[in-house]
Amino acid sequence: MFGFSYLWHGVALTDLEELRIPLTLYFVLSGVVYLGLGLLLTFGIHEAARRELISLKNAFPFTSFLVGAALGFAVYLVIFVLGMTFTKHGMVHFVVDILWQMAEQGLGGLAVSLGIIYDMHKRFLEQERA
Repeated sequence: MFGFSYLWHGVALTDLEELRIPLTLYFVLSGVVYLGLGLLLTFGIHEAARRELISLKNAFPFTSFLVGAALGFAVYLVIFVLGMTFTKHGMVHFVVDILWQMAEQGLGGLAVSLGIIYDMHKRFLEQERA
């Protein structure tokens, strides 16, 4: 998610050139935030799967993507309310930015689900060998 954020804000939009804080401080703070978001997303998907709120049998990666997109929506609402945006406000910017945030966090949810699937597959193979 951090890499996608850098590609979007640093390469595609060149928003990072307009920062008012040092670039190193921005990367450290955003790294901490993305670690926290990743931890929250991983814990949330694990708990939802454990409590059977998310089915591991029916479209688990897609459902995890949707959980990540919902987290992205919530994160953008907090960012929007606090006024922590890079560029000028406008409806087009608002729509594109919220869709990007949802896609970015959705890809994080997809990565979590693929990690869970890999771990389950690895455990299954280890049990078959025993």
